[in-house]
Amino acid sequence: MLKQITFLFLLLASFNCYSQTTIIDSQTNYPVSYATISFGDGQGVFADDEGQFLFTEKMYPGIDSLFVSALGFKDVHIAIVNLKETLLLEPHVDQLDEVVVKAKIDRKYKEETIEPFLDDDYYKCWLPTIESEIAVYFKNPDNKLKKLSEVHFPIALESIDWEKRDKANAEKKPFSTLFKVNIYSNENGYPGKPLTFQNMVFRVTEKNGDAYVLDVTDKDIYIPESGIFVSLQVLGYTDEAGKLLPNKKYKEIKSRGVIVRIPTNFRPLLPFTDEIPASNTYIKRVFVNRNQWIQFKEGNVEDSSLLTAGLNNYGMGITFKVYKDE
Repeated sequence: MLKQITFLFLLLASFNCYSQTTIIDSQTNYPVSYATISFGDGQGVFADDEGQFLFTEKMYPGIDSLFVSALGFKDVHIAIVNLKETLLLEPHVDQLDEVVVKAKIDRKYKEETIEPFLDDDYYKCWLPTIESEIAVYFKNPDNKLKKLSEVHFPIALESIDWEKRDKANAEKKPFSTLFKVNIYSNENGYPGKPLTFQNMVFRVTEKNGDAYVLDVTDKDIYIPESGIFVSLQVLGYTDEAGKLLPNKKYKEIKSRGVIVRIPTNFRPLLPFTDEIPASNTYIKRVFVNRNQWIQFKEGNVEDSSLLTAGLNNYGMGITFKVYKDE
């Protein structure tokens, strides 16, 4: 009898400190990849490619409910006590209907590129955190039909030996990080509705050099007359196979009896530039501040060393096809 009670206690204890949940599309029964799981007080994680996420009370004490969201699905607010092994999300049909599907265009085009701005200076870089999404606006200069084909994401690598940081051949610190890309319409000067509900993720390592080029040709993304916003969001570190690893958004440091939370920074760093006169970069904290976009410029962002140095834009670039008139 004592053995049975001990086993039951251990079982309940393990349930309370460990829970893995899989998020499923209620209509197709397919996993919902890379959904956002917010804990409502500035904390959160992402589901992996199989729709799974890990929640532990030890890592996130005092949390009583979760807020789950994903592009193309209705949001779900669920109490921890009701969290099961499977969580169903309902497709948001109204949103899906708004995506314009164009037929394949078979006519001549020329390809144009807005070059990225590359820089390895540590002090000119944004340190990515899970809570932050960065979007860059690209203006459409005319009414010609344009299709997005590539996005160029500049990254900065750090040398293992700080004394050799200025040498191009210095050995770089290793990392393996998963990023998510979103494409938004221009809605009154801010990122608006998504132009695609397809998941676009890529893994970058120190072996990718100064920029990662993401091919989006097969996504059939056509640039509206009002331009587009392309965003970048870090999901976390991965294992060698590219599988998203569980991570904690905050580092907790005890100071004078008080727990201070410091956002975890991920590599690679994202270089900002002062060579773009307009403020084309927008940021938001996906788990806090009601997920609202703000323009990255003086007056909107406090205590930014980048803005103080005049570095107002992430130096993202794009390549697109400009189709000739019929």
